[in-house]
Amino acid sequence: MEVLYVFPEPIPLPRARGVQVAHSVAALARAGVGVVFAYVPAGPGDPFRHYGIARPDNIRLVPLARGLPRPFAALKVHSNRLFLWRLARWLHAARRTGRAPQLIFARHLKAAHGLLKTFPGMPLIYEAHEVFGDTAPAGKQGVTRGMESFVTRSATVVIANSRATAERLRALYGVASEIPVVPNGVTLPGARSEKDWSQIGRAIVYAGSFFSWKGVQDLVTAAGELPGCRITLIGGSPEQIERLRPCVKPGGAEIVFLGHLSHEETLRRLGQACIAVLPNRAEPDSAFTCPIKLFEYMAAGCAVVATDLPSVREIIGAHDAAWAEPGNPSAIARAIHVLVKDADRARRLGERLHAIAGRYTWDARAARLKEIISGAVNARN
Repeated sequence: MEVLYVFPEPIPLPRARGVQVAHSVAALARAGVGVVFAYVPAGPGDPFRHYGIARPDNIRLVPLARGLPRPFAALKVHSNRLFLWRLARWLHAARRTGRAPQLIFARHLKAAHGLLKTFPGMPLIYEAHEVFGDTAPAGKQGVTRGMESFVTRSATVVIANSRATAERLRALYGVASEIPVVPNGVTLPGARSEKDWSQIGRAIVYAGSFFSWKGVQDLVTAAGELPGCRITLIGGSPEQIERLRPCVKPGGAEIVFLGHLSHEETLRRLGQACIAVLPNRAEPDSAFTCPIKLFEYMAAGCAVVATDLPSVREIIGAHDAAWAEPGNPSAIARAIHVLVKDADRARRLGERLHAIAGRYTWDARAARLKEIISGAVNARN
């Protein structure tokens, strides 16, 4: 059994979905599913090496550009349509020679839509990570909903990263069939770093992007109520960091902006951190997220401060974190303060979350995906 996994973006990619895709593809291959990985190369060499992943032998790489062909390549035009055009040519040729994969796996809505139109008889699994009909700008919502409705009705199987995503897709588009929920995953560290719980207030971390719905500004504002603490922020572009610097209040917690780090270095720093913060706001993007960073916080044995959102509650329970009201910096500060003042409780929370993370490994996720893929292939045979 071989699957065509389509990713029309550069990889390595300094975003969480790059981590998710690299680990998902490798774990599927380890589970015995052959994978043809069609992607945009971000540079020479093996794209998996960037993530510290040994690429299994049953992964075939199909690097495809999304720029203009020669002699127009110097114009630096990039388009997913060009990627999909090249992919369609490759797939037509593979079908003529009898080497085509048995199923397409796509997590990009436009890619899934284009491939379903071009290859209507080929099984396709669409992996939904949000409901674009809700999150698209108002001017594009009608077109986006039409596209999303077609994909959810035409795909052989639709899977979702969270219950909220699955339930909203079914409600919005009248999908009668089950939408399996397959959360994101994590790699458990081989050896865990020793945390200095006596310095818990100086070992607080956030790791992730700095989009507004991530709530990083709320965390920076909360820091003003945490004198004596140190909060390290990993991620964000230079422009985003400069916009946040004026929000740092004198006399509050020390804020350390590290910017983008390699995934390996980020995990190393999580291993040293005592408290990790997930300050997402109650916005549409947060409703559908399944944060990889939450799993990485858990695997690192950090005590977690999280804003109280259904998407987070799907993964951890009432007694597994210090909870705060979304969008409320003072509530975030209070939740952090509670853990800083009770290091023993924080340590126990970290141990419990590390144990829970064992249920969410990439290999466990791949085993579930393999069942779904096998069912989709067998249903068409």
